[in-house]
Amino acid sequence: MSDKKVRIGLLGAGRIGQVHAISIAANPNVELTYVADVFIDGAKKITDKFGGKAVADPAEVFASGEVDAVVVAAPTPLHVDLISAAIDAGVHVLCEKPIDLDIARVEELRAKANGAKTVVALGFNRRFDQQFNEIHARVTAGEIGTLEQLTIISRDPSPAPKDYLAVSGGIFRDQTIHDFDMARFFIPNIVEVYASGANVFSDDIKSLGDYDSAVVTLRGSKDELVTIINSRHASYGYDQRLEAFGSKGALLATNVSPTTVKLYNDVTVEGRNPYMQFFLERYAFSYARELELFVEGIQTGKVLNPTFDDGRAALILADAATESAKTGKAVKINLS
Repeated sequence: MSDKKVRIGLLGAGRIGQVHAISIAANPNVELTYVADVFIDGAKKITDKFGGKAVADPAEVFASGEVDAVVVAAPTPLHVDLISAAIDAGVHVLCEKPIDLDIARVEELRAKANGAKTVVALGFNRRFDQQFNEIHARVTAGEIGTLEQLTIISRDPSPAPKDYLAVSGGIFRDQTIHDFDMARFFIPNIVEVYASGANVFSDDIKSLGDYDSAVVTLRGSKDELVTIINSRHASYGYDQRLEAFGSKGALLATNVSPTTVKLYNDVTVEGRNPYMQFFLERYAFSYARELELFVEGIQTGKVLNPTFDDGRAALILADAATESAKTGKAVKINLS
């Protein structure tokens, strides 16, 4: 690997932009040179803390000649244009999910993205979680034989703000999309989607025409079955579990706690504190590892992160789940 630091421009200074800023600042192989956000005060808060120049227009970042790569953490409607601009500028790009809410726009960019001479990576960081990654490696090594079933449980501690949910694309394109990518991490060729959504606790989410709870069943080309269970709330914290079941056994990743301390007394045994309450705490390592591999991919020319086509596939699955939940029918898909 090269000793030269990779100069990074951060496009977007909102919540997810701040998460990436922390990873960039902690990585000794990168330098934060620009932060762009139309709300310039947000960009300045990041540059004041981590360095770099704050600008309102991403075009200034691409024109500067002072970035080797960008991390796109801007609102979803801007993703396609920013990926395209990065390719035109010869700049590597790591873009948050989803690529867009409209699969037609994704298809329009596909040939350009796949033909780019620079790295075009998608931010499905959960592939790099230590627990999930270990299970994937052990499944790949054949430890549990042929993979037959995969169960993914993903529940947030509480819903995001209503103004965010209103433009998020719905639970399948916003929350479940991470789980769709995780499913494809284990079973790349999904051929059928069946989804059911419900409104059991949030009138706000219901008023948006969205669901607060969902269950999705995916079928792989070899008849593998994936069950995804989602909720926008969990009273005990961030609920993230995964089970891989195969012909020779099973592997299970349980929830991560802030501490391993347990309470034993006359009313409880193995009493523990609630699970982590924020996605950054739960996935701090995976965000850092995602950036580390992005930089390594730039320096070595290897494909180490989820690709544009992985982002496209996850959106196809999300669209199919949305259709299935509305119609009550399974949806056949082709990811090629």
